[in-house]
Amino acid sequence: MSGNAALLPFVDEHPTTIAAPPARVWEALLRAVEGMTAGAASGRFAGLVGCADTAASGPRPLTTGSAFPGFHVGVAEQDSELELLGSHRFSRYALIFHLDRLGPDRTRVRAETRAEFPGLKGRVYRALVIGTRMHVLVTNRVLAGVKRGAER
Repeated sequence: MSGNAALLPFVDEHPTTIAAPPARVWEALLRAVEGMTAGAASGRFAGLVGCADTAASGPRPLTTGSAFPGFHVGVAEQDSELELLGSHRFSRYALIFHLDRLGPDRTRVRAETRAEFPGLKGRVYRALVIGTRMHVLVTNRVLAGVKRGAER
């Protein structure tokens, strides 16, 4: 984890175990993560809330320096860790995916969220995103997509 993500307060972590080797899980993770914000509406929403990253840019497949609406890649250690960083008017945040080899064909993926929500507007935003469990639903949907993609 880079210094930027490590400075943010821990929010939560969600694991899933996948019946596939880390290399296949990595490929599925890159596809699923970029798919989180596919479509024009994501870019418009990112602009509306003042995200630092509002469009796809940089190399593909995702690697350090790549960006898409809401996030840029801070760390991309193949088969090991993908760190997504972002910020907007109400929050600074990181979503870090850790890949743990459990055996030749088993990998645990842990989705760790870190974020800060400064000021009154930040607290309201946190209540809307974290308090309603919307964040948990989205994170679990991404993890399910990684699992489906890797186990095919």
